[in-house]
Amino acid sequence: MSHRAAFLDRDGVLNEERAFVCRREDFVLLPGAIEALARLQAAGYRRIVVTNQSGIARGLYSEQDYQALTDHLRQRLRAAGVTLDAIEYCPHLPDAPLPQYRLDCACRKPRPGMLLRASGALDIDPAASFLVGDRLSDVQAGRAAGVGKCFVVRSGYTLSEEAVGAADGVYDDLLACVRDMLG
Repeated sequence: MSHRAAFLDRDGVLNEERAFVCRREDFVLLPGAIEALARLQAAGYRRIVVTNQSGIARGLYSEQDYQALTDHLRQRLRAAGVTLDAIEYCPHLPDAPLPQYRLDCACRKPRPGMLLRASGALDIDPAASFLVGDRLSDVQAGRAAGVGKCFVVRSGYTLSEEAVGAADGVYDDLLACVRDMLG
């Protein structure tokens, strides 16, 4: 039996959008993010973060720095009784300054690789699932992976008209989206 999932972008959806967040002191969860995750958890949705992390490819921080911040996120959520089922990230960039990350890969959004990898590993039914992002590339990745509904929030970058037009809905933040999805 396949599971439903909420695929969530990280920066601008769960935490404040800042350029290349890589340090604990720069990581600020957005208001309502923990409550939204708790509601999804209670409703039986798998909670999966899918995040592009080109700062690694740019040499701004290491994969170890990224993992340390990810551990910090998981600890903060665990303290509130919330867990994430998976966190997928893409460190690649086609024109990366660091050659080991210079790759035009299938996982970097708008491509669906991270969503497909998590769906396979966690027995997710993409059509019964939804995605929340803050950019057109998030919606495009969701569509390419066959995700049933793709939403954008205003908590990150200024939304382009194209992103708004491509999304199934636009919300002020993750909590507003989750409240609407769960009724």
